[in-house]
Amino acid sequence: MDAIVLLKDDHRAVEKLFKEFEKAGDSAYKTKRDIADKVIGELTVHTWIEEKVFYPAARAAVPDTTDHVLESVEEHHVVLWMLSELAGLDPKDERFDAKMTVLIENVRHHVEEEEQEWFPQVRSAMGRKRLVELGEELAAAKPGAPRDPLEVPSAHE
Repeated sequence: MDAIVLLKDDHRAVEKLFKEFEKAGDSAYKTKRDIADKVIGELTVHTWIEEKVFYPAARAAVPDTTDHVLESVEEHHVVLWMLSELAGLDPKDERFDAKMTVLIENVRHHVEEEEQEWFPQVRSAMGRKRLVELGEELAAAKPGAPRDPLEVPSAHE
């Protein structure tokens, strides 16, 4: 599978979870906790494979997108920090829904920038064959990726 298609599939899976969270009732604490735990796992894996596999390859193929890559890494840092806080937060805590809402807003912004501005540039520069190879690398990296946001090393390390 093409790397961009794989990443967009991840985006759609997370968006589906976001919509489920937004539809859950105010007192659906167990449902919200379950959804948040799935979001934490999905986004942690996604962030890790993007930073370890996709971003370096994309940055090499399209050097003038370096600023976008650096901004994305910083957005990931914020998301991982929020995920680590959500992991330990009781869904009955008054901050739980607010924290999840801010996370959702941040991720949606990040996804929109990637899909609208950056992915088309990467697709154009790399071509189908390289994107399929990269997609295979991403898929192979997923099973070994951390599921705990605190286990993801900083991109600066």
